[in-house]
Amino acid sequence: MTDLATRYLGLALRNPLVASASPLSQTVEGVRALADAGVGAVVLPSLFEEQVRQEQLRDLQVTEPYDESFGEALSYFPSRAGSSGGGAHYLHLVERAVGVAGDLVVPVVASLNGSSPGGWAGFAASLQDAGAAAIELNVYLVPGDPHLSGRDVEDWHVEILRTVREVVSVPVAVKLSPHFSSVGQMALRLDEAGAAGLVLFNRFLPPDIDLETVSVHPQLSLSVPEEARLPRTWVAILRSRVRCSLAATTGVETGEDVVKYLLAGADVVMTASALLRHGEAYAASLLAGLEDWMARKGFGSVDDLRGLLAVPLGTDATAYERSAYVSALDGARRTYGDLRMRDDA
Repeated sequence: MTDLATRYLGLALRNPLVASASPLSQTVEGVRALADAGVGAVVLPSLFEEQVRQEQLRDLQVTEPYDESFGEALSYFPSRAGSSGGGAHYLHLVERAVGVAGDLVVPVVASLNGSSPGGWAGFAASLQDAGAAAIELNVYLVPGDPHLSGRDVEDWHVEILRTVREVVSVPVAVKLSPHFSSVGQMALRLDEAGAAGLVLFNRFLPPDIDLETVSVHPQLSLSVPEEARLPRTWVAILRSRVRCSLAATTGVETGEDVVKYLLAGADVVMTASALLRHGEAYAASLLAGLEDWMARKGFGSVDDLRGLLAVPLGTDATAYERSAYVSALDGARRTYGDLRMRDDA
């Protein structure tokens, strides 16, 4: 028997497989299906900064005309602010999802998506009150202003995290981009600022060009296993260098992909693309693949294998990765150089 129990953000999970935010978790029925399939936790789709701001503005427009009304004039009272719209609907989803997933002891993580410091982040308190076991901050920011410095972008991430942590007591994870000039420094700053976990990495969704309509349009593509190499590299580097949990995401298609992330040092492995391709029940296949590999290699628990291939503490990680880069190029030179010579012959 293999023991898959693990901890993430201080939460006890039955296994390290987490269903990350996707259309599969946007309904109570979807959350229930994911929990039944065996995942250790579920991350709900994000509530966006723009939705929170719009609802705050709508509430202000409803209540502001009544500021000078007498309290006794009950007929002047407006309808309850926030009774409809994105925020209220999302809170209802959190409450109901916690109810169904709680039966199977599967924590539900709420997600806030934004890119700028501001009052919207305070909505996290409502998510906690609705029963979310933790909050994932998805800071999706493409700094298109060339005058915006890298340090300013980093400071925004830290400020958003601090704003949320001031209003909640549940653990807060930050979903990071891989495009900082120093990913490691950003990770350390967030760790020091109180992040309970880091999710590596957020996938940016750059638009494509439609040649028939001669227009730019957004396009989403599901991840593939080759994309896992970058987050796996950073998980391995950060494993012994931060106190917070590490969640790996992107490129998970088989149980072997889950194993690779755990060997690199991930506390949990998140997936959305594989479940979207194959359905919620595919979670059981991913877990079976993990258990089969563990049994074949003689590992009794996830803790026994986690981080075995992480970059050792005290190692010069820059030199370590540089060496791997040079070795890869050398191997490619030998392989493709031989092929080219054969073609010429």
